[in-house]
Formats: sequence, C-alpha cells, structure tokens
Amino acid sequence: MRAKKPLTDASGEVRALSQEDMTDMVPFSGLPPSLQTKLKKIGRPVSEHKKQAVSIRLDPDVLAAIRATGEGWQTRVNDVLRSKFVR
Repeated sequence: MRAKKPLTDASGEVRALSQEDMTDMVPFSGLPPSLQTKLKKIGRPVSEHKKQAVSIRLDPDVLAAIRATGEGWQTRVNDVLRSKFVR
C-alpha cells in the first residue's frame, strides 16, 4: 500500500488535488451510513424563524459603507431595520 500525501500542509492550506487524489475519492453515497448521518448534521442549525431573501437597490456609497463595517454587516442592517420599524 502506498503512502498518501497529506491534503493539507502544516498551516492547514489545501494543496492542489492530483489525478491520484481524485481516483481515491469516494462519493458521499459510498460512505458508511453512520458517517453520512454525522456529516449531514454539520452546519448551521435550522432556525424556527427562517429569514427571507429579498432584493433591495442601494446607492453604491451606502452599500460600500455598510460592507466596510466588516463581517456580519447583513445582520447589523437587519438589527437597525428591526429597531426602526418593528414595535
């Protein structure tokens, strides 16, 4: 059996996949059912109050200023609108 080259380096960066890596891969349906169940649970939990996607047109400078506040800007916009319009 040949030794497999690690997919990540010491810093956690993923290297480019080779054809050999691709040949060794198994489809999700080929994994044991217990592992499939564990992997399906990974991610954000389902919320009781699902958010709705909307489309809104904003001036470029307004959008740039909001995005410049960093990650989580959409949640902050939601919070501002809630404080202004939801009683």
